[in-house]
Amino acid sequence: MGLLSRFRSAAPAKRPSDDVLLMLSMLLMSGADGYFDESEVGSVAAFVGQLPEFKGKELEELIAQASKLANKYSNFLDAVESLRELSSDTVKRKAFVLAADLAMSSGEVDEAEDELLTRMQRILGVDDFTAQKVLEVLAMKYAR
Repeated sequence: MGLLSRFRSAAPAKRPSDDVLLMLSMLLMSGADGYFDESEVGSVAAFVGQLPEFKGKELEELIAQASKLANKYSNFLDAVESLRELSSDTVKRKAFVLAADLAMSSGEVDEAEDELLTRMQRILGVDDFTAQKVLEVLAMKYAR
């Protein structure tokens, strides 16, 4: 029994909402390479302004909640496990698309981003065919 055990709630922890988990998927990918660049931050802000899960939500609050969730884990790869809590396969595929979009938006995908996206694919249950189609479309989007 820890020193603070008597102060912990006996109730199970509240399940994180889809908006927070989607934000987490984007933050994990944005920071996978060890830093957040301006284009990634701009992309995250743009997604918040366009997607229905974020309607009426404050960017700073979403980031704070997603960061708090991520801080429960020792590293980004482990934090991906929390994405299992997304409410449906549709939202899980959306999380994968958002993460892939952010990874490819910088113009160069590094090993850490590749490893993280591969892990996200497995945890989110995105099949190989769907993952490849997503990446093909994003490759067209970011072609130079």
